[in-house]
Amino acid sequence: MTRQELIQQIREKKTFLCVGLDTDINKIPQHLKDADDPIFTFNKAIIDATAPYCVAFKPNLAFYECYGVEGWIAFEKTIKYLQENYPHHLIIADAKRGDIGNTSKMYARCFFEQLNIDALTVAPYMGEDSVTPFLGYEGKWVVLLALTSNKGSQDFQFTQDADGMPLFEKVLRKSQEWATDEQMMYVVGATQGRMFEDIRKIAPTSFLLVPGIGAQGGSLEEVCKYGMTDDCGLIVNSSRAIIYADSSERFAEVAAEKAKEVQMQMEALLRPL
Repeated sequence: MTRQELIQQIREKKTFLCVGLDTDINKIPQHLKDADDPIFTFNKAIIDATAPYCVAFKPNLAFYECYGVEGWIAFEKTIKYLQENYPHHLIIADAKRGDIGNTSKMYARCFFEQLNIDALTVAPYMGEDSVTPFLGYEGKWVVLLALTSNKGSQDFQFTQDADGMPLFEKVLRKSQEWATDEQMMYVVGATQGRMFEDIRKIAPTSFLLVPGIGAQGGSLEEVCKYGMTDDCGLIVNSSRAIIYADSSERFAEVAAEKAKEVQMQMEALLRPL
């Protein structure tokens, strides 16, 4: 999906919601646990219910890898189902890969060639040569970790160099030399509030993938106030608050209601595109 195609989907659907598929067998409805593939069965129902209200889905690899081969099979089935039935939705693999160049090449082959996923989260800690292998794929996105929503982000991301520049800012500035806003997005946590204003001074047109709305307490209004651009420039993720909103046989219906609520809030906050 190109940048313009993404903007077009946001315009048409009046939403910039991403539904996070962080599927935990311990949290899915009890009646699904006897299914042949409970993870995929749950995912399929959530996808079908929420697709009208979002522009992206983001499965987190940890929730699949922890189950070994069976988890990977469920992950691949989920990706294939999205590609075959919802081709206009951006698929983001939340894998946070990043290693020395040759290893990154293998990760890139896995996600962009074998699985043909649209976007992949990448950790920039090892520098340019660990990121560039992901940038060689036309129409694919690198979603670089910049400023995260967790409490521990304070441990390193705000550490300043001799000139007083915090690490997250250095990541943003340096990575702007590696790719354009057609290739690279940034992860910025919703809990960072007014920091979006500073981030926009460095990356004024880049799309930002924003976790932390809902269960983590981030404010959608604040994110939009300080982070939205004329092209929207935001993909806001919500996982637990939508997919685990109900544990009865109505779970998918309730998930759709929650997703629609967020979509309506987003429609009210969107600038005319």
